[in-house]
Amino acid sequence: MAAPAPAAPTPALFSWQFAADPYPAYAWLREHAPVHRTRLPSGVEAWLVTRYVDARQALADARLSKNPVHHSENAHGKGKTGIPGERGANLMTHLLNIDPPDHTRLRRLVSKAFTPRRVAAFAPRIQELTDQLIDAMIEKQHGAERGSADLIHEFAFPLPIYAICDLLGVPPEDQDDFRDWAGMMIRHGGGPRGGVARSVKKMRAYLAELIHRKRAALQDGAPGDDLISGLIRASDHGEHLTENEAAAMCFVLLFAGFETTVNLIGNGTYALLRHPAQRELLQKSIAAGDEELLATAVEELLRYDGPVELATWRYATRELTLGGQRIAEGDPVLVVLAAADRDPARFDEPDVLDLTRRDNPHLGYGHGIHYCLGAPLARLEGQTALATLLTRLPDLRLAAEPEDLRWRGGLIMRGLRTLPVEFTPESAPDSSRPGS
Repeated sequence: MAAPAPAAPTPALFSWQFAADPYPAYAWLREHAPVHRTRLPSGVEAWLVTRYVDARQALADARLSKNPVHHSENAHGKGKTGIPGERGANLMTHLLNIDPPDHTRLRRLVSKAFTPRRVAAFAPRIQELTDQLIDAMIEKQHGAERGSADLIHEFAFPLPIYAICDLLGVPPEDQDDFRDWAGMMIRHGGGPRGGVARSVKKMRAYLAELIHRKRAALQDGAPGDDLISGLIRASDHGEHLTENEAAAMCFVLLFAGFETTVNLIGNGTYALLRHPAQRELLQKSIAAGDEELLATAVEELLRYDGPVELATWRYATRELTLGGQRIAEGDPVLVVLAAADRDPARFDEPDVLDLTRRDNPHLGYGHGIHYCLGAPLARLEGQTALATLLTRLPDLRLAAEPEDLRWRGGLIMRGLRTLPVEFTPESAPDSSRPGS
């Protein structure tokens, strides 16, 4: 006789054990409570959507607003709730928190500046940054036979922050400030801590001043080939972009655009190190110049253990039914991308990492009008980072037991705090390589 199913998901939702491996709990929810009302650590009650078909529907449902004004008051509980918009309000009027028609207007403006051509032209700089960071990891070993590093702190974190700063047009002398501000926010998950609030305030003031400088430079005839200048130009030649909207747009491109890539590189490398046969397959493919498998591999890593665990908040603008559950007007809804992308109703052997997987319409970057605008840049960074790591540090290995690793807190993102690794350093950086 089969044992009865547990009455609740295990491990308990949002516990530290859950953070280490949420997928068994998500499997329970998909089977027993695919649209599940739960109390979050902040005290807010929200609906978790875990099946692929329901998740895809919810992500594209216009009745689910991104604007926090639609959140019902009785869901707030007492004190701070973690609902977006309570802190740094001037930075919260961005694509993640608004609906059409404002969303349509702002996305169109950003699309004019954040073009596929601009991203493709940025590929050499991403390769240069990648090699510089690996060079630094090697050089700090001082000729030792075995090298060691924290791959998050020394590689996965700085690469996307410096890349997005370059793309935005943040001067090199200011980029370490951005690294410090972003580090404060990512360490504390955007929580209401004093350091986070100070970092948001400093970043907001800096962005406003930088936008003012860029606008003045354009008026003086400067070419302005960076993304901020492109946003200003798009605004000046058509639909208007306010100073607050411009600063908020830069903030979301910087913060959301970098943290997702930190986690893509970190989670992706961790998955490869724990699946040696798949890692060897990818290494051989890269050595043979097979770019198609590299692209397919990154898509599978996004599905298998992606950088975004839950899509950002949505709120029911009217009563509706989702997955057989009645959602009241004003209720918060959180689409669990990590659960949907392991749904056996959509993916064959979803708990297996298969870098050759072809049928892979994962939701790692969302779906619908809020699909991640920066996905092409993140994919480029992920492909470049993983290919270069596996080529230059071919014997990279974990330097800690998986059960000793800790995952960062927070609802939305999924990423490791640290990733200790060991490797055999190259004898010396190649002076012919960019960035050496």
